[in-house]
Amino acid sequence: MSEPANPSSFVRDIWYFAGLTTDLPRSDLMRVVIAGEPICVGRDDSGEYFALRDICPHRAAPFSAGRVTGNCVECPSHGWQFGTADGACKLIPALTEDSAVRPERISVRTYPIARTGRLLWVWLSSDPKFTSEPPFPPPAFPLVDTRPVIDDGVELACHVDHAVIGLMDPAHGPFVHRQWWWRSEASIHEKSKAFEPRERGFAMAAHAPSSNSKAYKLLGSERTTEITFQLPGIRTEEIRTGDKTVLSFTAVTPQDEQTTRIRQLFFTDRTSFRLLSPVLKLGAKAFLRQDARMVDLQAQGLRFDPKLMLIDDADTQAKWYHALKRRWAQANATGEPFVNPVKAKTLRWRS
Repeated sequence: MSEPANPSSFVRDIWYFAGLTTDLPRSDLMRVVIAGEPICVGRDDSGEYFALRDICPHRAAPFSAGRVTGNCVECPSHGWQFGTADGACKLIPALTEDSAVRPERISVRTYPIARTGRLLWVWLSSDPKFTSEPPFPPPAFPLVDTRPVIDDGVELACHVDHAVIGLMDPAHGPFVHRQWWWRSEASIHEKSKAFEPRERGFAMAAHAPSSNSKAYKLLGSERTTEITFQLPGIRTEEIRTGDKTVLSFTAVTPQDEQTTRIRQLFFTDRTSFRLLSPVLKLGAKAFLRQDARMVDLQAQGLRFDPKLMLIDDADTQAKWYHALKRRWAQANATGEPFVNPVKAKTLRWRS
């Protein structure tokens, strides 16, 4: 079965991960590009977060290279100021008193922005004039109000669909991530995992980690893990040992049609994990860069637009991802309620 990526099919009308609050010191600005849209994220002088299109309508200079002044952001090129809350132009310094230009008639697009713990989220609407309150809040996770013990990221030269599918691929581990402390080709054996639908996605239900995943053993003998995916591209793994938790949070965010950014964060209330974090960080960095290398290799074949095959059961999660995207787009286009197409199922594969 073939499911090629559609370069123009980014998920809309949903919350995207924009970064951490610590990425953005007070009264500072940062630029993020999400699904082809340049966005300036910042905090005004009162500490309120805001997000607006990172292009000044005058001469296209990015606001993120400017500065915050009060509740306005100032363009670095000619000092035009725009309200951080409504995007309306408040000041054009070059205008004379008798000018016919009406600054209040000029505006830039604003985006709803929200915070859960240390995570910042931007609502990306299919309607550029959307100014209402989003119909649902951004996702919430345990421990994200604490400082992450591991923070890593990588940029992949591929469409987001290929990045997401690579992230959820259960069978590539012994080959792409072949190393003594994780898995080897010799350790491959059959696995059976129960999956169930979740809000805007699905989950590999809580289970004991596979015996050939050696790194989990560092967390103790009594441990369970639950892996969840939800649109637009958020993967979490919650590892529990007694009353302690390790949360792996991964956001796969399209920047444009050929570039995808992955940000991986680990949060925990487990002291031993914090102590081991310098070593574990090396493993996490190795994982992401091995995936990036494979993306570069796959790009050599994708240049020729081949038909791609998805097989049962190892690629069922990839099929669910495509089905979720189609159903989400259909619901938003028709105004009908979103109905999750994923059904509870046990999947079996070898890895």
